[in-house]
Amino acid sequence: MLLVECSKIKKYFGDRLILEIDELKIYSGNCIGIVGVNGVGKTTLINILSKRLEPDEGFVKLYKKAGYISQLELPDNKNLSSEMASKFGVKTYWDETMSGGEKTKFKVGAALEEDNMIIFADEPTSNMDVESIELMEEKFKDYAGTLIVISHDRSFLDKLCNRILEIENGKIKMYNGNYTDYVQQKMQEKARAQYEYEEYINEKKRLEGVINKIKQKEKSIKKPPKRMGNSEARLHKMGGQKAKGNLDMAVKNVKKRIKHLEAKERPYEQRKIQLDILESNKSYSKILIEGRNINKSFDDKIIFENADFIIENGAKVALIGSNGCGKSTLIKMIMENHKSIKISQSAKIGYFSQNLNILKSNLSIIENVMEQSIYPENFARLLLARLLFKGDSVYKKVNVLSGGELVKVSFAKIFLEDINMLILDEPTNYLDIASLEVIEEALNEYDRTLLFVSHDRHFIKSVANQIMTIENKKIKLFKGNYEEYLAKKKEASNCNNQSKEQIIVLKNRLSEVIGRLSAPSKDDDIEELDREYQKILEKLKKLE
Repeated sequence: MLLVECSKIKKYFGDRLILEIDELKIYSGNCIGIVGVNGVGKTTLINILSKRLEPDEGFVKLYKKAGYISQLELPDNKNLSSEMASKFGVKTYWDETMSGGEKTKFKVGAALEEDNMIIFADEPTSNMDVESIELMEEKFKDYAGTLIVISHDRSFLDKLCNRILEIENGKIKMYNGNYTDYVQQKMQEKARAQYEYEEYINEKKRLEGVINKIKQKEKSIKKPPKRMGNSEARLHKMGGQKAKGNLDMAVKNVKKRIKHLEAKERPYEQRKIQLDILESNKSYSKILIEGRNINKSFDDKIIFENADFIIENGAKVALIGSNGCGKSTLIKMIMENHKSIKISQSAKIGYFSQNLNILKSNLSIIENVMEQSIYPENFARLLLARLLFKGDSVYKKVNVLSGGELVKVSFAKIFLEDINMLILDEPTNYLDIASLEVIEEALNEYDRTLLFVSHDRHFIKSVANQIMTIENKKIKLFKGNYEEYLAKKKEASNCNNQSKEQIIVLKNRLSEVIGRLSAPSKDDDIEELDREYQKILEKLKKLE
C-alpha cells in the first residue's frame, strides 16, 4: 500500500538548496532509517514527508494517518491508556516534570496507541538508557504500520530497519537492508568507484602513450637528401607529407578517444587518525583511580552505599546503567576529588562534560583546539577535517556552532591536550554517525586510560574492554568487552530463571512434606520425611 508519495521536491534555506528529490514513494510494511551528517536535512525531510513543512517546489501526498515523535515538540495525545503507560513505565498523562527519557517514552506510547498507519520519529533514542531503548525496539517491532526514523544509534537501526535512506549533498538514495547492510553496500560502491577510476586512468595513460609513439614516428620521417634532384625531392617530400598527415590524423583520432572516455573522479579517501602519543605524559601507576566505601545520597534517595571500584591504567571502561542510577554523579565525584576516591598523582585527566563549558565562545574553532594542544596544528586540522571542519570552517567562532558541532570541537580540544586519561560523560549525544565513527577510531588508537558514559551500544562495543555497572547502590566491574558482558549477563539470567523454577518445585514439595508430617498416614516414614524436610530447607537456603 502506498503511504507517501513525493515528486520534484526542492527545499531552500536562504539561497542554499538543502534537498532536491526527483521522486520518493514509501509503502506499508517498511521501517526506513534516515542517515546523513549533521545539518544535511534529515529533520527537514521527515517534516516535508509528514506534511509539517511545505517544500519550495514539488508536491507531497500523505495518504494515511501519521504520528510524529520529536524531542522538541509536545505529543498530540497527552493521555495514555493505563496498559500503554504501564508498558513504558510512565504516567497516564503528560507531565512537564517527567525526565527527558520518560517524556520520550510517553511520546512513543502515544504514537503507538493512536490509529497511525505511519510513524515519523526524530532521534527517539536520545537521552534514553539501554533498557529503555531495548523496550522501544520491542514495541516498534510489534508495530504493524510503517516507521520512518532518524537515529544515530546504529544498533537500533540494525534491529529495526529493512531500508536505509541516505541524504548526501541534497540528494537521497535508498538502500535495502539494515544499517550494517548499508555500510557493506557503501564499501562495495567505494571499491567499484576506485576500480573504475583506476581503469579510467590506465586507459587514459595507455592512449597518451599511443600519441607519444605516433609523435616519435613523425620525428623519424626523413627529409630529402641535399644531393637529390628537384623532381625526386618533390616526390620524397610529398610522400613524407602524406605519412605525416596520416600520423596527425591518427593522433587526432586517439585524442578523440581520450575526450570520449567517461571521466571518473578519484574517490575521496579519509586519512586515518594516527596519534603519536608522547611518552612524557605516560603514567606508570597500576591503578589510576580507586574508590572505597563510597556513600552518596540526595535527600531521601540513596545513590551509593559502601560502594567500591578501581580503574586500572590502560583500561577502556564503559560506565553503564539505567537513567538516574548515578553514572554522572560518580563522574562528578571523581572530578571533584571526593574524599572516598583516590586519584593517582601521575594521572592527567581530560574531562568531557555534557555542559561543554571548556570552550571559549569568543574564539574560533582552531584557536580553542590549539589553546592547550601538545600536538602540531597540522594534526589538529586533520582531526577537525575528519570531524567535518574543513578548510576555512576552522576559523568559525564557537558561538555560532550547533549542538553537534560544539560536541565535536570539545572532543577535539580535550583529545589534543597533555593528558593520560580521558573521562567522557555522554560524548555521543547530538553526533551524526560519521562523527561517531571518527571518534571511535580515535579512541581505538588512543593507548591511554579511558572512562566513559554512553547509552550507544555500538559505541560501547567498539571502544570498551571493561564494563562498569551501577546496580543496587553498588559499583561492579566486568573485565571483558560488551559482547562478553552481555553473554555473561544472559547466562546469569538463565541460571536465575532455573533457580526460580527450582525454588518453586522445592517449595511445592516442602508444603507437601509439611502436610504429611502434620498428619502422617500409617505408610509414612516420619524420620525419612523429616530428613527430606531438612534437605529441602538447606537447598532453598542456598538458592535464595
